[in-house]
Amino acid sequence: MQDIDLNAFAELSPFELKDKLIEVAGSDADRVMLNAGRGNPNFLATLPRRAFLRLGEFALLEAERAYAYLNSGFGGLPEKNGIVARFDIFAANHRDDAGIGFLRAAISFVRDQLELSREDFLFEMVGAFLGCNYPVPPRMLHQAEDIVKAYLAQEMFGDHPQSGPFSLFATEGGTAAMTYIFQSLQLNGLVKKGDRIALGTPIFSPYLEIPPLPQYDMEVVDIRMDEGADWQFPASELAKLEDPSIKVFCVVNPSNPPSFKLSDACLEQLAELINSKRPDLIVITDDVYGTFADDFVSLFAMCPRNTLCVYSFSKYFGATGWRLGVIGLHEDNVIDAMLADLPKGTRERLDRRYASLTTDVAGLRFIDRLVADSRAVALNHTAGLSVPQQLQMTLFALHGLMDIDGTYKSAAKHLIRHRFQTLCQNIGIDNRSGPLDVNYYYLIDLQKLGEELYGRAFSDWFAAGNRGTDFLFRLAEETGVVLLPGKGFEVVDASVRVSLANLTEAEYADIGKFTRQVLDELHADYEKEKK
Repeated sequence: MQDIDLNAFAELSPFELKDKLIEVAGSDADRVMLNAGRGNPNFLATLPRRAFLRLGEFALLEAERAYAYLNSGFGGLPEKNGIVARFDIFAANHRDDAGIGFLRAAISFVRDQLELSREDFLFEMVGAFLGCNYPVPPRMLHQAEDIVKAYLAQEMFGDHPQSGPFSLFATEGGTAAMTYIFQSLQLNGLVKKGDRIALGTPIFSPYLEIPPLPQYDMEVVDIRMDEGADWQFPASELAKLEDPSIKVFCVVNPSNPPSFKLSDACLEQLAELINSKRPDLIVITDDVYGTFADDFVSLFAMCPRNTLCVYSFSKYFGATGWRLGVIGLHEDNVIDAMLADLPKGTRERLDRRYASLTTDVAGLRFIDRLVADSRAVALNHTAGLSVPQQLQMTLFALHGLMDIDGTYKSAAKHLIRHRFQTLCQNIGIDNRSGPLDVNYYYLIDLQKLGEELYGRAFSDWFAAGNRGTDFLFRLAEETGVVLLPGKGFEVVDASVRVSLANLTEAEYADIGKFTRQVLDELHADYEKEKK
């Protein structure tokens, strides 16, 4: 292997370490690099994108009607009156087009199933494509919010009854949602330096990296999942949340990187603890992988009063580049109650902060403060996710709502699960997928796998020598395969994360073979050292 000081990379984020691994993997120009480090899928939903393009054609015709007499590429704002009838004429000329078929079905669906006005829906969507107005309201367009709420209720609540209305803030992906939540919690005095935050670990690395930043300086408490129990929370770990000094609990469900959803029993235990012992606990649940799980239920459904829900459209619809996410918050929530009970000095400070927005700062909801804080308050009037992005998000949500037979969902699940089986077969291990396993990622426990293949003595040697990073660099240099270290996600054992979303099945077969090859080489090194 190249002469690389592996200790120099010990504190790097896994996504920063990835760049070094890519550099090493790409050192052989005659070899194809296989990067399974990032979760960006290589599949995507085409039908709502076709609808976006066809709606764009209609939207431009609507714009050109306003100044048709100029005949100079000049357009104007669309007219609402008669817009559905004009669309019907437009659609009649494209009867066999898939995008038009989707739009016609969507217009019918929003009226019949969501009880929305066809005219209001189509007018908002046409204006969104043209992008000729600021987002109004800044938090989220009216029709878009109603449709995305229906989609989230379908995907996040399962058979659990919805507990009252909730509101959404459309954001630039899940990453912006995370950023805004932490920022507004601090700005509003709900968390402060030195406070404790609990993280359900292993967890997506930014949740580990944000709290220690100087502006937050929060103490992290691990609420550790048990690998031996399908990555669920033991009662002893959940009991840590009874400590009132813990202000916030963050969890990714299904988990990243283990890729297991929380069981019904675990959800019920957590909800009981919060409702009976920690009604003041703020919960942030990141549910981006929930749409790949069977019978998924979110903490947003189980603990509605305490939970902020983060959802991104990036993975399920293959839309990481679109930057589409939402923050959901029930209208009856503990955060707004906490704002009302802040100390007088803090409330006076916040009165000054939000004075330009309203004469009733005390009545300003937390979700609306998120919007204002995202634009330094002064630019609240121009805040909000760009309206073409909101249009594509709405079409994705409608695609999910109208997938009544689950055709797209079944195909997406089958794709990643079959890749998982291929990977396991080529490593030489049994397919270990169970009912809670989502299979978007696979966390390979190198120590456990080493023990199964070569015995406990080898596993101890592997762990004692901190050879997990050595494995990653050797794998990259010798085979061109790039994986991420489990350590960066707060995994205890030496492990690597494989994304099962972004390569072909044949490439996952190669990754499995190469993983076994490098482990065999390390075992050979171990045997040499024994002699």
